[in-house]
Amino acid sequence: MQHLVFGSPGRYVQGEGVIGSIGYWLVEHARSALIVCDAGVRQIVESQVEASCEKHNVRCVWTEFGGELVSAAVDALVNDASRHDFEIVVAIGGGKTLDAGKALSHVTARPLVTVPTIASNDSPTSKNYVLYDEHHQLAEVRHMPRSAVLVLVDTTVLARAPRAFLVAGIGDAVSKYFEASQCMRAQGKNLFGARPSYAGYALAQACYEAIREHAETALSQVQTHGVTASYDRLIEAVILLSGLGFESGGLSIAHAMTRGLSRLDSDRPSPHGHQVAYGLLVQLHLEQRPAAFIDDIVDFFTRIGLPTRLLGTSGLGAQSMDRAMLEQIAEHTMRAPHIANFERPVDANDLIAAMLAVEKRAERDLA
Repeated sequence: MQHLVFGSPGRYVQGEGVIGSIGYWLVEHARSALIVCDAGVRQIVESQVEASCEKHNVRCVWTEFGGELVSAAVDALVNDASRHDFEIVVAIGGGKTLDAGKALSHVTARPLVTVPTIASNDSPTSKNYVLYDEHHQLAEVRHMPRSAVLVLVDTTVLARAPRAFLVAGIGDAVSKYFEASQCMRAQGKNLFGARPSYAGYALAQACYEAIREHAETALSQVQTHGVTASYDRLIEAVILLSGLGFESGGLSIAHAMTRGLSRLDSDRPSPHGHQVAYGLLVQLHLEQRPAAFIDDIVDFFTRIGLPTRLLGTSGLGAQSMDRAMLEQIAEHTMRAPHIANFERPVDANDLIAAMLAVEKRAERDLA
């Protein structure tokens, strides 16, 4: 029997104001840190980070990153880093900044710490990072040898971020249970190229259950009440449970769809989590789930603001549903490795039929 692999960050710390104790957690690993951060985030966190690092005798230097993570940007980061003496990389910010920190950690062979300032996806716990080309299209997914030694999640910072980021994070996380389930059924491979672990599947299931129980309450309360018990549970689901669930449990069609959807000709770029949420609806149609089950998921998406179709403001912003566009999405989706993690073989025509079914269902709701 093929071996299984379960992977995770070295330690996960979540709570209100924990960024103010970063030095306490860093000193276990290093005495000098290179902090990757954009200018806006640096203004918000610098005083707390500097004070905590000074208290615990951790020397830190800062390097700024902003924009897309293209090969030239990685080269620039490495060149800047070469001027400093550091033992660990600390990435503070959104998904692209965390990916920049991962790239720098990977190239320089230094351990990594991730400190997300938005909860738009589960990348903080993952060993994967994405490079883009000059046209802002996904060019390559790279894999670090291991995940971060520390993931530090300050819920006070996250609660101040715009609601849309957390909604996107929910879209990225809500699919993981269904994808891990399909990966196990197909005897597929997880993100370690190994047999998916049952632990990963169980965490993905717990992620889905927590999202359905706490998402709407947390989203309705956060602007007025800040970090509540529901918000805390939701953040743990969106970042920790989702991250461990997908890497060790495996992905399937919902994430494979992002390869095609990222090339969608729309009037606005859609967040990764929105693409995954739509991809989940396509996967559920391919699973031949009962209509009532899909209706429940669609209603949940509608209530919190996730897309339920390709077209229009309630969708991913596509201008039309012509056959050529659907064929392009399907063609690129079929190139994703996760497409094989499904209980039966699917082809481009199956994907197109499922996309048309999603659109037909959305049109029925508008009638």
